Amino acid sequence: MNDKEISRYYKQTLLPLIGADGQELLGKSTVVIAGCGALGTSLANTMVRSGVGNVVIIDRDYIDYDNLPRQILFDEEDIRRGLPKSVAAAEKLRLVNSSVNIVPVVADLTSSNIEELFSGADLILDGTDNFETRFLINEACDKMKIPWVYAGVVSTYGMIYATIPGETPCLNCFINNIPAPGSFPTCATTGVLNTAVSMVTSIEATEGLKILMGRKSAISEKLIYVDVWHNITKNFVIKKSEESLCRICDEHKYELLKGETGVKAVSLCGHNSVQVTPASLIGVPFEDLALRLKKSGEVKFNNYMMKFTIPGYEFTIFPDGRTIIKGAVEESEGKSLYAEYIGY
Repeated sequence: MNDKEISRYYKQTLLPLIGADGQELLGKSTVVIAGCGALGTSLANTMVRSGVGNVVIIDRDYIDYDNLPRQILFDEEDIRRGLPKSVAAAEKLRLVNSSVNIVPVVADLTSSNIEELFSGADLILDGTDNFETRFLINEACDKMKIPWVYAGVVSTYGMIYATIPGETPCLNCFINNIPAPGSFPTCATTGVLNTAVSMVTSIEATEGLKILMGRKSAISEKLIYVDVWHNITKNFVIKKSEESLCRICDEHKYELLKGETGVKAVSLCGHNSVQVTPASLIGVPFEDLALRLKKSGEVKFNNYMMKFTIPGYEFTIFPDGRTIIKGAVEESEGKSLYAEYIGY
């Protein structure tokens, strides 16, 4: 480290848990942050301020006013300028730490680009909002032998789990399959408390820093659950099945990476609509889904389909999870709306 860096990180290096050697390792590291929403902005902020040498921020979305209560790197001027999330985040963070190489990537993370975008990374941090992308990350990280930290938050609670390929159980070991559409709450239908985001990302970022500095004995081997409103913290032991092999970390079968499965989106010519088909055509419980969606818009359903309307869009949801979103033009827009309101 040069004199300027020694001065900047002095209080971090005073910590025996970090020290000068740990700070040197951070400065030589590359972190990829997948998603730049509530989780991703907080993670990027921490990584850059901590002195991680290279920070890649991937996000497909733009900024809206309902992002501002939670997504700490954005402001109203970013919205007026029409900036993509990753670009706006990079602009802010370059003012914080000009010595860090920050690379914004405006893209949807898919099977066709994930290996290229993850190439050279020492760590992946989960800032995504859907399980399909997390399962795709899990496959890519297992194949490329890159540690990653899973995190998710909704309402007042969240979970964090650090995965080191070849050493720990993977995401698939405890969730096993991509959850059926509508089976998990989303922020758009349930809401989310900004302090819950702060708590979850603080733990996620800390686990990531431990990995980058090689402090493996300090890394939690458990799934961490926190609920900031009810003051609950729990740790759950994740074990590999004794009855069967994991198809990812044991058998190394990468169906999502090969594009064999996953959410499919296609623009419907002449209809100003996008059809989204989930990874697994599993029955969607209309009654449960309606309870969540009615908080965000108008909902009507029968045995054959559900209509969900919000300003600018009309969702027609079928019992198998297939959905036509009227008002969506781009396939990426359709997938984003599906993830936000229905979840996958």
